[in-house]
Amino acid sequence: MNTSAAAMWINSVFESFDLNITLAIHNVFYPMKAFSSPFFDFISLMGKGGIFLIVLSVVLIYFKKTRRIGTAMLLAVSIGFLFTNCCLKLLIARARPYTDESSIYYQLWLLVGQRTESDNSFPSGHTTAAFDTMTALFLAGRKRTSWMGFIFAFLMAIARIYLVVHFPSDCLAGMIVGIIAGCIGAFITSKLPYKWFTLDLPPSFIRKKAGQNQKGASE
Repeated sequence: MNTSAAAMWINSVFESFDLNITLAIHNVFYPMKAFSSPFFDFISLMGKGGIFLIVLSVVLIYFKKTRRIGTAMLLAVSIGFLFTNCCLKLLIARARPYTDESSIYYQLWLLVGQRTESDNSFPSGHTTAAFDTMTALFLAGRKRTSWMGFIFAFLMAIARIYLVVHFPSDCLAGMIVGIIAGCIGAFITSKLPYKWFTLDLPPSFIRKKAGQNQKGASE
């Protein structure tokens, strides 16, 4: 795989940061490998392809009480995907940490289960998706409770570093892109017509119409 000039620059600038953060996370969690590895595998799975977060957004859109949150989340994850997977990953083309078999990342990767990914490393798509949806949730939801979504987002970043499928700088970039995408998603949602948030969606719409027809027939 050819390394771009941008990827080489990121590797150089963040070399110490990436190594120190990766080692710190492994020093904390690897002694609990029997719990840590399956737990972070599960967290990582929840961000794969953004499918879980997209489905969650669609479910929230279906109900009027949560439609504003679901709409903001779906817009945010879509914007984050465009920025990350369709632009930055292709332009920067940074290789995954485990691809260098002479590095300590490769040795750590062997220890935690050797998960592989098919695309480029920078930025982390999983982390972007987690932060854009949770930022949108925070901005569109009740601040008193919605902030807890960031716990999931941070766990996603830690999971990707622990599994050695991302450098910490990949996840840091994912956080930044995700927060920006979440803010944009929430802003667009705030500008949507009120009618969207009160609209009956199928099958609620179908049930409502059936009920009206049944009432008309009985009269």
